[in-house]
Amino acid sequence: MLCFIYRSPKKDEMYLYLPKRDDFSSVPEALLKVFGQPEFALQLNLAKRDKLAREDIEEVKAKIQEQGFYLQMPPVIESLLPSRDH
Repeated sequence: MLCFIYRSPKKDEMYLYLPKRDDFSSVPEALLKVFGQPEFALQLNLAKRDKLAREDIEEVKAKIQEQGFYLQMPPVIESLLPSRDH
């Protein structure tokens, strides 16, 4: 399964995975507005991989099959400061 990955110019580390290059027809318009003009990053063959760096490869494949795209969100950065609860 080939997949084409685009980075968001508006949000660091936000990526959009698509099954066809430059085909954004399955991506909701509201998501594209938040995402910004997609910038092509790379092409991957998911069939030849066992895992991805930050995402569950099986979830990525399933979402691409079900909805026509997968959105990778930026990682959550936990605060290094102590919480006020302590």
